[in-house]
Parts: sequence; structure tokens; C-alpha cells
Amino acid sequence: MAEINGQCLCGAVRFALAPPTLFFAHCHCQWCREAHGAAFVSWVGAALERFRLLPGSAEPRWYQSSAQSRRGFCADCGTTLFFASALCPGEMHVVRTAIAGPIDRAPDCHVFYDQRVDWVEPGDALPRYTADHPGLAKYRAVHRQR
Repeated sequence: MAEINGQCLCGAVRFALAPPTLFFAHCHCQWCREAHGAAFVSWVGAALERFRLLPGSAEPRWYQSSAQSRRGFCADCGTTLFFASALCPGEMHVVRTAIAGPIDRAPDCHVFYDQRVDWVEPGDALPRYTADHPGLAKYRAVHRQR
């Protein structure tokens, strides 16, 4: 598969990912829901060396959402695009909705499903992992900055 391209709503921040991606997961955690104003956020993970801003792209602004993690967004239109954390070094997480075309994988799972809103029930058969799942243990150290 060719390089995967994406951008924010206004097109100021443009990026590319070189496959293979690491995962494609729907996150239901409180922080993702609040940061995006959505019932859940669909993330595509990429090795940092496979992620790049395209030539002429604006630099994203970064918000330090916890001691370990930050979220990148477009300073012009406000689109939240990226998640980077010391808890997953060497990775860049990109919102799937910023990618217009296909990617190299289908969704893998739902994470932090125990934190989901009670007014949306996804209709797929993907695995649903709660915060106590061993694969999510590293994220238990995240605490909100205030």
C-alpha cells in the first residue's frame, strides 16, 4: 500500500504515514471523548519514523493533556489530530477521520469500553477491552492536568 495521507479540516496541517500501521482502535476513554467532543475516537497508530508532516504543512499546536501525554491540533481550524505519549514511546497516534482514503487495516478493537457513554452502543463485533485489560495497563498512570 502507498503512503497514507491526511489533513485537518482546513488543510493547514497535512501529514503522511508509511504503512504498516500499528493498530486501528476505537477509544472510549473520558479524555479522548472530552478532547474531541465525541462518543469515542478512532485512532491509527504509527511508528514515529513512519509519520511525517508534509512539505508546506503548518506545525500543529500541542496541548499537554497529562504529565505523560500531549494532543496535537490545528491552530487555524482547531481539528484535534494527534496523540503522543511517553507511555507509548516511538509512536504517533492519528485520528482516523483525518485520513480520507483507505488504510492498511480494519478496526482492531474498542478500548476503555468501561468508560463509554451510555447513549451509544457500537453495532460491530470487535473485541471490547476495559481499563483493567493488561494491554492497557500503562495508561493507568495518566492523570489529567489542571
